[in-house]
Amino acid sequence: MAVPTPHAEALARIPVRTREAQILGSTTRFEDFGPEDARDVVVLVHGYRGDHHGLEAVIARLDGIRVISPDLPGFGDSTPLTEAPHSIAGYGRWLAAFIEELGLDEPPVVLGHSFGSMVSSHAIADGLPARALILLNPISSNPKVAAGRIITTLTRGFYAVSRALPAPVARLWLGNWLIVQFMSMSLVTNDDPTLTKWIHEEHHRYFNGFSDPRTVAEAFRASVSTEVGEAAPRVSVPTLMIAGELDRIAPLPGQHATVGLFPDGRLIVVEGVGHLAHYETPGAVATAIRGFLAELSTGSSR
Repeated sequence: MAVPTPHAEALARIPVRTREAQILGSTTRFEDFGPEDARDVVVLVHGYRGDHHGLEAVIARLDGIRVISPDLPGFGDSTPLTEAPHSIAGYGRWLAAFIEELGLDEPPVVLGHSFGSMVSSHAIADGLPARALILLNPISSNPKVAAGRIITTLTRGFYAVSRALPAPVARLWLGNWLIVQFMSMSLVTNDDPTLTKWIHEEHHRYFNGFSDPRTVAEAFRASVSTEVGEAAPRVSVPTLMIAGELDRIAPLPGQHATVGLFPDGRLIVVEGVGHLAHYETPGAVATAIRGFLAELSTGSSR
């Protein structure tokens, strides 16, 4: 029996509008949560092979804030890009065009999670107008070695095999239940069996919601092509990094080294959690976001 979604009732109390936009050849589906006239508007950029569902536990705790949560092109219900590559720069162009299409009165706060931290930080460094930047579990160390050379080599080999297979076989290879389960087990840090089971179920529900193996392979190459620190010196807006103390994908030493590269950066470390802070400690993440937005509104951010 499936574990009930822990935040379902809280999320159901927040108004949501499902919309879509045509961006660089992608039919981009997105959820628009909260009041349309909210003081604070946050646009989310989710992680690799995820979709908008992944950050819902955090969104459920951000009532009163307008949160716009798209599926990245090629993932979830969004179709792939046809007018840009599925690279960090390509996704950055998509993000800029998406935000422009929203027609907001003022630039939003942009929040990037994991892979989305690279997309959002590089996009803002390249000129995307934004009020501020929030990076959740940011990729702040060289992704080719941060998780360890053995794991990284195996992961790169896994995606290399997918590129060599016919598309139908590649989809089966990428969606292998054991692979998804191993990935999920390697990232969980909590000791609550019910929460852990729910996280595994979430990964099995949404990790394989990609459009085609080619897009997955292109996005994987993008995911190991850079890190947040390469963009940080050119990000002039106030920036909050929210890191997990036990994050093996983006280890804490890299977070401490990277925050100082931002002209206006600060770091909050969530204790006792790794790369799944959005699942395991969404309350702490939401509290950090609310505090940062409050600072922006009072002009007290340094």
